Amino acid sequence: MQVTCDKCQSKFNLPDEKISDGKISTLRCPKCKSTITIPARKPESVSPQEAVDDYNADERPFDFIEEEEKTALLCESDAVIREQIVSVLDMMEYHITVCDSARDALKKMRYHIYDLVVLNESFDTVNPDVNGILIYLERLTMAIRRNIFVLLLSSRFRSMDHLMAFNRSVNLILNLQNIGDFEKILKRGMAEHDLSYRVFRETLKRLGRV
Repeated sequence: MQVTCDKCQSKFNLPDEKISDGKISTLRCPKCKSTITIPARKPESVSPQEAVDDYNADERPFDFIEEEEKTALLCESDAVIREQIVSVLDMMEYHITVCDSARDALKKMRYHIYDLVVLNESFDTVNPDVNGILIYLERLTMAIRRNIFVLLLSSRFRSMDHLMAFNRSVNLILNLQNIGDFEKILKRGMAEHDLSYRVFRETLKRLGRV
């Protein structure tokens, strides 16, 4: 952009990256030292084609599936365990997203509320008590969180320890020593979850809140 000093009429070129979008800028004239006011640069509009080019389907994997389809997010680093879980979830007709990192998982959850989240407590963290994905899930509003079934894979806690599950803000715990019973434990945990929420919903209905 070419800039002209109003006082001494000197002209010089200013790189576009030095000009703020939506903000008025000022600078001193190199010759007479007076203040030069530079109008704000209008943000460039994005063409429809550019918007399409910017779309990343990997971040939004379920844009085009039917609403009634079940979706699962899997956060497990061990390839053998991951393969076992994927095999079971595939038979249960889940559409599965396998994440490589906590950042990847959080990015996916920005765009989709998963029906099931299977998370290793040590996934992408050196401290299982500080798991970024669990923290994110804990901070969801209850209206959203109650629609997500969270299964925590752990090497510390017993499978189906309901008190510890409550403590960790998850629906079900599966000890990794019992990974061979993944399908059986998951189905039982989900059946108990559905039963408890059926009572909850019926209670709300009797109270006229739904």
